[in-house]
Amino acid sequence: MTAPDIATPAPQRKILAWSVHLFTASGGVFGALALVAIARGDLAFAGIMMLLTMAIDSVDGAMARAVGVSEVLPKVDGRRLDDIIDFVNFVIVPVVFMAAAGSLTHWFFIALPVLASSYGFSQLDAKTEDNFFLGFPSYWNVLALYLWILDLSPGAGDAWLLTLSIAVFIPLKYIYPSKMQVLRISTCAGGLVWTLVMVWMIASPDAAAAIYAPEISLVYPAYYIALSMWLGRWHEQIAQLLPSAR
Repeated sequence: MTAPDIATPAPQRKILAWSVHLFTASGGVFGALALVAIARGDLAFAGIMMLLTMAIDSVDGAMARAVGVSEVLPKVDGRRLDDIIDFVNFVIVPVVFMAAAGSLTHWFFIALPVLASSYGFSQLDAKTEDNFFLGFPSYWNVLALYLWILDLSPGAGDAWLLTLSIAVFIPLKYIYPSKMQVLRISTCAGGLVWTLVMVWMIASPDAAAAIYAPEISLVYPAYYIALSMWLGRWHEQIAQLLPSAR
């Protein structure tokens, strides 16, 4: 009788691991639905789909680590899968959204984030060993939604697009909420509340505008940047960058 291979994962773990990969891949489906909605002129539905893809991305990594997918399914590169889905949902979908929403003076400006993020995603140290993003982490979906919800001028949209495209190339550390060593629970909880508020603002724009909810909701993105500046020690990184710029 042949002894069982103790290195072979149990069927239940394989099912769980494949389920996590399927969950990650489902983000691509919702991203595709967002593109279809944009083509049909339904920006509200597209916006909700964009928020849904962000919610999936915020939890699938923790699920993968809990299940140990890299050990159970070593031939499937979960990080590559995640990067593919993220590039579609955090870059392609939002720039198409911005162009369709009239948030830019010319559709050609979408080339800026696409080219910048292509560079950013291809960097080996895009995610640092101490669990930060290096350079602006291509949160173009957040920008796209605020340009639309706040009804900012196309000129302002161009300026924000240019500024954040440049920020992709500047090696400052931005927090990776699901992998933070401190304030992780409060930051993730704040992200959940922010997402729910964004869904409500999209569904009830008049009620949201009446109480200045869009402006108030900017507190969370501001918190994200402030926390990145503190935990990422931007003052030290900027001091190191300045001599090389002379």
